[in-house]
Amino acid sequence: MPIKVEGLSELESQLNLRFGKAHTTRWIDKALIAGSKVFIKYLRDNFDEFADKGYSRDEITASNPMWLNGKRTIKIHWRGPHNRFRIIHLNEFGTIKNPNPKGKGAVERALRAAQNEYYDVLNKEISRYVR
Repeated sequence: MPIKVEGLSELESQLNLRFGKAHTTRWIDKALIAGSKVFIKYLRDNFDEFADKGYSRDEITASNPMWLNGKRTIKIHWRGPHNRFRIIHLNEFGTIKNPNPKGKGAVERALRAAQNEYYDVLNKEISRYVR
């Protein structure tokens, strides 16, 4: 039962046609969770470069899979007792007084570095179920 598909949205629609929406959603959720773990690993490595006490690195968490704009999504956010979510955007983009902080662009670097491995993990996870 070969599937020739170019993009992820096409893959999802083909899986929906062949196996049903419930099974497909379950498989995609498992793949997204595995992919988010890969991205979080890269993100934590990038945050190690400028960690003071490591609160920003320790508070990185992933949400449960959810529907967002018609697509299954996992959000990466900062939750914890030190409220680092308030300052992550300052580290990522800088401020007027400190335009180039140590961690500037850490999230973007992690996105670029993890991209290939993320897609490989998604492909591997989904191919486990489609044989």
